[in-house]
Amino acid sequence: MTKELFLSLGRAVIENEANAVLALKDRINHDFAKACSLLFECKGRIVVTGMGKSGHIGGKIAATLASTGSPAFFVHPGEASHGDLGMITAQDTVLAISNSGETQEISTIVPLIKRLNIPLIAMSGDKNSTLAREADVNLDISVEQEACPLGLAPTSSTTATLVMGDALAVALLEARGFTEEDFARSHPGGSLGRKLLLLIDDIMQTGEQIPRVPLEASLRQALLEMTAKSMGMTAIVNSQNQVIGIFTDGDLRRVLDKGINILNCDVKDVMTSECKTVQEKILAAEALNIMEVGKINALLVVDSKQQLIGALNMHDLLKAGVV
Repeated sequence: MTKELFLSLGRAVIENEANAVLALKDRINHDFAKACSLLFECKGRIVVTGMGKSGHIGGKIAATLASTGSPAFFVHPGEASHGDLGMITAQDTVLAISNSGETQEISTIVPLIKRLNIPLIAMSGDKNSTLAREADVNLDISVEQEACPLGLAPTSSTTATLVMGDALAVALLEARGFTEEDFARSHPGGSLGRKLLLLIDDIMQTGEQIPRVPLEASLRQALLEMTAKSMGMTAIVNSQNQVIGIFTDGDLRRVLDKGINILNCDVKDVMTSECKTVQEKILAAEALNIMEVGKINALLVVDSKQQLIGALNMHDLLKAGVV
């Protein structure tokens, strides 16, 4: 075996599987539309089943459906005939996957599914197979040949099955009007979920952790507060705890550039007044956008009376996974 032969074999597999996927385009027809309608009208859950490699693909299809607004779960056909069939209710719709359409474990449970009088959608590579004939609709996932040179290992056929499953899931997603916010709710631990659901209230510093000094404070006192709270800034507030200004690391550099004596200076004389503030309950992603547009590294959070209730900086957003 040479390097060139490895490359040639790899490219041949990709070309084979790409052709198998492209062939599916002509099969997005009335059968596909009927399958989508049955799944869309399902009052319960979509039950996906398949054996062997088809089962692995079925698990992925079920997961994709569930995460895009179509409640679904996978049932192993072997286990279904030994009790797990009880997981299927009269409100459900079954999506059965078998390339041959003659998988014994699936053939065993088809009569039981039919007895429940629930829709059965098949994904099969043989439109004349038992599964295809018994199903309410069959989606053709046949391929001319497997990418495996022996023609034995499921390769192109499983890829085609997965793509057909994605086509169903995305069509249903659009039909249901599924949004980014809906996706985030089902993926709260993912980056999109954090960006679309996380509020600044969940990550901002509050109480004694907020760096703040009174309007009468010296610059030295402000610097000590900045060092103690480690946020790279401090808020300047009046006697009612209302924000009057902010002093940041950037302000300190400007003070030093001007040659001002930091030991003999009041913070109000060098602070940034009319600083950017936000109110609570806004999305962390929105706070990030404000900071990026304003080219600032920290935000002060105030209530309706401009009283200081929180603070956050870029590090807080990084730690929360918003950035």
